Formats: sequence, structure tokens, C-alpha cells
Amino acid sequence: MPPPPPRPRRWRRDDREGRRDDRGGAAMTAVAGRAGRAAMLAMLLATPPVSAQLPPSRLPPEAGIAGAPAEAQYRAQDAAFRWTGTLSQGGMIVGTAPRGTRTLTLDSRPVAVARDGRFVVGFDRDAPPEAVLVATLADARGDGGTVRQPLAIAPRAWNISRLSSLPKYPVPEALFTRLRPPELAQIVAARARDSVSDGWRHAFAWPVTGRISTLFGSQRIYANGEAGSYHSGVDVARETGAVVVAPADGVVILAADHPFTLEGNLLMIDHGMGLNSAFLHLSRIDVRVGDTVRRGQPVGAVGRTGRATGPHLHWSLRWRDAKLDPLLVAGAMR
Repeated sequence: MPPPPPRPRRWRRDDREGRRDDRGGAAMTAVAGRAGRAAMLAMLLATPPVSAQLPPSRLPPEAGIAGAPAEAQYRAQDAAFRWTGTLSQGGMIVGTAPRGTRTLTLDSRPVAVARDGRFVVGFDRDAPPEAVLVATLADARGDGGTVRQPLAIAPRAWNISRLSSLPKYPVPEALFTRLRPPELAQIVAARARDSVSDGWRHAFAWPVTGRISTLFGSQRIYANGEAGSYHSGVDVARETGAVVVAPADGVVILAADHPFTLEGNLLMIDHGMGLNSAFLHLSRIDVRVGDTVRRGQPVGAVGRTGRATGPHLHWSLRWRDAKLDPLLVAGAMR
């Protein structure tokens, strides 16, 4: 029987090459592992912890400090004013005072602050270009310093309307002089009431929708060229009897029992914190003084009582003595 053939040496070479290949693969795997770990480490070092990645909308500009610890950013947020609204003549903002605010002023006049730090302020039609909020803080010792926040108030241009067919006063001047003082006294007394309401916090709705016939802030020139005071609200033209609803929650502070010489049937609602609405020229009033009303609740109907050239609703808003533009508060009609 012939002897078995010798084992080919190629097997050993293949085996060695295989081992070499295995070693090479292992080496590549090790290198890839090291690179992956290095990349992962670099990524972790470059990425701040989740707690520090605060949404930009939650941070005031002063708190947007790159690389600042989360605690520092939260402290900066707590120490700053935040608000929404319009900084312009006739505008209004609803804001949050710095944490720990004990008192708040706007141009040195006191501003009420709710328990949760919320507040509302408005800017008159003729407001100057700058206003200043100042919060006095309280700490464990009772005095935590102050936070001063300048506000740039944007100016606006106003329309002039000429009503050559309408006299400045709807009744003879002597009668107007006799009737007007008690009417004004009722209006002043109503605005002096401090009702408890959170209506100022809510989004305002239009009390009636229709064609806007006169804008806020415009000035009227009457017959014989007599200039009147500027228009303190927005006129919405609608037919007599169209339902008027409360634009926000509030308390009725005036419901005229007879037409006033200028305003006609006048209704006023206090939305709290010094913010109130007035509705003029109504054909009827469906609520009484002291009633609590809700946003969207019917409160009266459009008319043309008082000084009016046609049926419409005059809606005016005030924050204290500042006359505000309802278009800026309620937004465009829908």
C-alpha cells in the first residue's frame, strides 16, 4: 500500500495568514472602538446636561449666557421681568414681576401685583417714548434691592376725521353745561371701584363684530371747525339691536338708567387690576351694577343713543387713566 501523501504546507500558511487576518481584524476593531469611545466622550463633553438646556422662550435676554449653569440661568430668569403684549402708544402688556417682588411701580406710580407675581399695565394714546418699571424685592431680611426695566414705547400716527354735519355738543350749550357734570361724576365714581376679577388675565374678544367706522386715537373736527378730543375707543358699525357681549370676565360698575348726553346708554365693566371697558350708544342694557359677567355673555345691544350719526358700538378700554386701543388688546376681528 503506498504511503499517504504529505500534508501540504499551504495549510499552515493559510492558517498563519488566517491568524494574521484575525489579528488584523481585531486590531481594526480595537482602533474603531477607541475612536468611537473618543467620539462619544467628545460629544458628551460638548453637550451640556439636559437640565441646562432651557428653552429660549423661558429665558429673558439677560439670562442667555452660553455655558452658564442651569441654576444660574434659572436665577437670572427669576430676577427678570417677562411680559406679552404691545409696547406702543395705546398698547398694554400683561407680565410677571421678578421673583420676590414686594412693590412695583410704573414711572413712579404704584402697580398692583397678584399673588403669583402677575401684573397689567397700559400706555396712553399720548404716552412718552419711554416708561420704566421698578420692582422692589424682599429677601429674608426684608430688603432684596430693586430691578429696573426700561420700556421703549413705540409712537403711532393718528387719523383726523371731519364731521362737518355734526355739532360738537348734541344739546344747547347751557343744557349741556347743566347735565354733563353729574354724568361725569358717575363715570369717575365707577372707575374708582376696585372689583375683584381675573378678566385682565384672559384673551379679550370683540364685543361685537362688523365694519370699523372710526379707529382709536383719531381726532374729530366738528361743524364750524371746532376740534374735539381724540377718539378714545373703536367704533363698530352694526344694525340696532345687534347683541353686545362681554369681551372678558368682569364686574358691572355702571349701567346708566337713562341716556347720557354724549355716551347715550352707557355700560362699564371692570376687568380687575385697574382695567375696564366702556360700551356707548347702546339701545338697551341687559345687566345691572354689581353683576359678575363672563367672557362672551350678552350684556346689551347696539344702538345710536347719545351723540351718534348712526347705529354702532363704541368700545373703549382704560387702564387707570391711560386710554388703550382695543385693536391692540383684542387683535384683528375673526
